Amino acid sequence: MDIATIIGILVAFGLVASAIGGAIASFIDVPSMLIVIGGTVGVLLVGYPLPKCISVIGVVIKTFMYKIDSGADVIAKLVELAQVVRKDGILALESEVGNIDNQFMAKGLQMAIDGQEPAAIEDILYMEMDKLSERHSVGADMFTALGTYAPSMGMIGTLVGLVLMLQNMSDPSSIGPSMSVALLTTFYGALLANILFLPMSGKLKTRSKEELLIHEIIIVGIQSLVAGENPRVMEQKLLGYLPPKERKSSFD
Repeated sequence: MDIATIIGILVAFGLVASAIGGAIASFIDVPSMLIVIGGTVGVLLVGYPLPKCISVIGVVIKTFMYKIDSGADVIAKLVELAQVVRKDGILALESEVGNIDNQFMAKGLQMAIDGQEPAAIEDILYMEMDKLSERHSVGADMFTALGTYAPSMGMIGTLVGLVLMLQNMSDPSSIGPSMSVALLTTFYGALLANILFLPMSGKLKTRSKEELLIHEIIIVGIQSLVAGENPRVMEQKLLGYLPPKERKSSFD
């Protein structure tokens, strides 16, 4: 679970709620919520196919429940496998593949064990990386779109409220509710866009880059395994992908 995402949302909403104070009831308006939330969902359905819109639920879950292997752990595992290959040959990895949780690594190793050409292994794995990047981009782009739609629907709600207010200037009792709709729709749209949708889009893009980096490390590592490189040489090559503070040698 990504604690940072949860803490960030709680802190952001908490600060807004603390600024509102005891007047929280004044900031709850069902018509305004329907305009912003319902309108944003409706516009998303216009902009994207239904299956993609439904997949947003899975993307939200992934934003909170996310786990990726660290670069140091992946490199340590590849070095361990390189030592096995150096001692017993590439076919000795047959018994190791079933114990590897990372499906991308397991796939690459299985192709190496099956005797596929290094160029073919590289092409297949890089193609899979490209498709993964495309899928991640769609999820991030949808949240960016939501971050654009929500304030826009808020502005539409504001215009609706202003029109209702101007039409009933002779009735002082109608001015308050109309003005409430006018202001709260903008408030809701800004709140959703800047605390939820746009930050989630940014986090998804960051995570996509992290995952693609791990996959690139795996590809280079498998190439080294197939070539029979010295494990120390392979490790030094792979550690270059990590920041200096994250570099840990298995031979120290």
